[in-house]
Amino acid sequence: MSDNSSFMSRSSAKEGSFDAGLRSHMLRIYSRMSLGVLVTAIVSFFVGNSPELLQMLLGGPQKWIVILAPLAIVFFGFNPAKMSSNALRISFLLLSAVYGVSFASIFALFTGESIAKAFFVAASMFAGLSLYGYSTKRDLSGMRSFLVMGMIGLIVLSLVNMFVESSLMGNVISAAGIIVFAGMTAWETQNMKQIYSPRTDPEIASRISWMGALNLYISFIAMFQYVLHFMGNRQ
Repeated sequence: MSDNSSFMSRSSAKEGSFDAGLRSHMLRIYSRMSLGVLVTAIVSFFVGNSPELLQMLLGGPQKWIVILAPLAIVFFGFNPAKMSSNALRISFLLLSAVYGVSFASIFALFTGESIAKAFFVAASMFAGLSLYGYSTKRDLSGMRSFLVMGMIGLIVLSLVNMFVESSLMGNVISAAGIIVFAGMTAWETQNMKQIYSPRTDPEIASRISWMGALNLYISFIAMFQYVLHFMGNRQ
């Protein structure tokens, strides 16, 4: 009887230690993601309220460099297998700042009230979807291929619509984007939870956290952008 009690006590202690480590792992990802969102908001607000900076960065052909730079950083500036945690941190913060510059024009196009409302809606959606991904027992891994294909399709259509400038296509892209990145938020959260291991080397664990923060950051920023398209009141 005492042996059985001792075994159960050790099992409970291990389970408690695992849960505490998992919570720490997820909180680290969310805090890093939140830091990225904060950097983006500060840079976007600062540039968006400076006509000189807006003209210099987004007022000519150079705007294409600013618009496409985030994609270049995501695809070529993140490689957890080869980059240190510190290098990933620098890349992530650089990406957040570049996104802030590319989003700066929204302060000239939309009212502050509609921007705040869209942010609140996107944040609420993100929180709910991430909570679902964390708590659900359903395996969401089957969604991955569909979601990745959807993201690629959104990128291609968005680039095409920059030249076509079709309001109908813009609405379709935004609706599809909300659906795709809603799914990405839930799947990525579950994936970050499942890959956690208390035996992971701290440096590798930190790299994984930065990659998780990047994935969730992109999902949140994309949802905010698409929600703003529907809800935003133009100046």
